[in-house]
Amino acid sequence: MAAQQSAEPSALRWFARRVVRHVRWARTEGLRRLIAEDRLDPRVRIRTAWTKARWRQAHGVPPGAARAVYLVGLQRSGTNMLVRGLDEAPEVEARNENDRGLFHRFRLRGDDVLLDVLGRSRHLVVLVKPLCDSHRVADLLALSPGARALWMWRDVDDRARSEVAKFGDANLRALRAIAAGDTSIWQAGGIDPARLDGFDLETMDPHTGAALFWCLRNELYFDLGLDQRDDVLLVSYGRMVADPAAVAEQVCRFMGLPYRPSFAASVSAGPPRPRLPIDPRVRELCDALTARLLVGARG
Repeated sequence: MAAQQSAEPSALRWFARRVVRHVRWARTEGLRRLIAEDRLDPRVRIRTAWTKARWRQAHGVPPGAARAVYLVGLQRSGTNMLVRGLDEAPEVEARNENDRGLFHRFRLRGDDVLLDVLGRSRHLVVLVKPLCDSHRVADLLALSPGARALWMWRDVDDRARSEVAKFGDANLRALRAIAAGDTSIWQAGGIDPARLDGFDLETMDPHTGAALFWCLRNELYFDLGLDQRDDVLLVSYGRMVADPAAVAEQVCRFMGLPYRPSFAASVSAGPPRPRLPIDPRVRELCDALTARLLVGARG
């Protein structure tokens, strides 16, 4: 397991940052969406917990028999939407990034902690969303037999727009840190700093920075050879919102779950928006990667 950041902010500063992000997100996208995305409605949580408890009592599998499924990719790619849908299944134990028992500031606490969670589960599937550890997905798949992974991706413009709305210039600042040689941050995982040579990161705007980061992180799907593996499924956010039932059926079949219409009930698409004025060089890289991802998603 990669080490945690060497210079983490204090707990108070970390909490303050999260509050600022939530306020920004509520202002730009609306309070209702914030509540739905972070599953803040206690009624939903109670109903979900009760349904799963009843399923465990009647159908629970022996400890150690659960299948691990890792949902990976890049933040603001629709992963929360997919988790909400799959969490409707009583057979699924969903472990999102805000699960403090398994994650510390959105990173996995350690392989030993992960294996303990998997070993204690009595559900058919344990769905884990380690986005910050996506570059380690091959190692994670090797930890337990039958494990699988979903790599989710979203159109670069929609994702960059959503990223900047919620996190500001965070991706751009991360790229500057990587270019300066900081390998302690999770954003640096799997990325060769030489890939940033020739880019003027000091004058780059946040949307172009978010697009370049999108490119570097999603290229890991190919760099890690995940496109050649039968235990990894590439999931397109665009295809999911266009045909929720078809994608939900494909995902459920891949995970070994029975399909239910409720899996696609939470899927919704926003209005179409124009392309962002991203730097032409970055746009060219993103368009080339998009073409590869579209082929992989159809396959």
